[in-house]
Amino acid sequence: MPVIHLLRHGQASFGGPAYDELSDLGRRQAAIAGQELARREPRRPLIVCGTLTRQLDTAGIVVGSGGFLMEPQIDARWDEYDFLTVLERYAVPEEPIGSAGVQDVLDLALLAWIQDPDRDGWPAFSGGAIAALEELAGSLTAGRRDAVVITSAGVVAALCGWLLGLPPAGVVALHRVAVNAAITTLAVGRSGTSLVAFNDHAHFAGRGRELLTYR
Repeated sequence: MPVIHLLRHGQASFGGPAYDELSDLGRRQAAIAGQELARREPRRPLIVCGTLTRQLDTAGIVVGSGGFLMEPQIDARWDEYDFLTVLERYAVPEEPIGSAGVQDVLDLALLAWIQDPDRDGWPAFSGGAIAALEELAGSLTAGRRDAVVITSAGVVAALCGWLLGLPPAGVVALHRVAVNAAITTLAVGRSGTSLVAFNDHAHFAGRGRELLTYR
């Protein structure tokens, strides 16, 4: 049974001049995640990632630290949504917010976006991710191999919500607790693709707990 590991990218540079770049901590997270993925010994793994800098850099680090002998395949359908655009369109805070309050505002904006029937919004974003997953799953079934996909929290939440049949609030709840460089595992069987484990971050437990971040 083919296995797909969805890896959220390492911590980005929130509050810095270039958000899309990995922070130093994010690079450490990516290296440890690569080692953890190698420990799981995926079969002839296909490495896939989106086009964002934080995804590409995470993929490069994972390939190196995990010893995977393959260049990542790039697919923009694994890209994250533009959270600044979502905030601008759906969030109307009454007063300026600091970094601590961004998540609460984003949750409300994300919920409104998911519930908006505009076909060019959430349906297009989540539909692209679903199509990418189904295409990938089909290729793995034919080749009897596994995959590692470096993507982002919104994509992981959208796919898990779809697989579990969750309402919009459930998708937002998954998105909120996504850990940087956590691993979500899917199994591809005869009846389709199933969620096996969500947001696994045991590789940041114990001595590695100082590497645990959500944003």
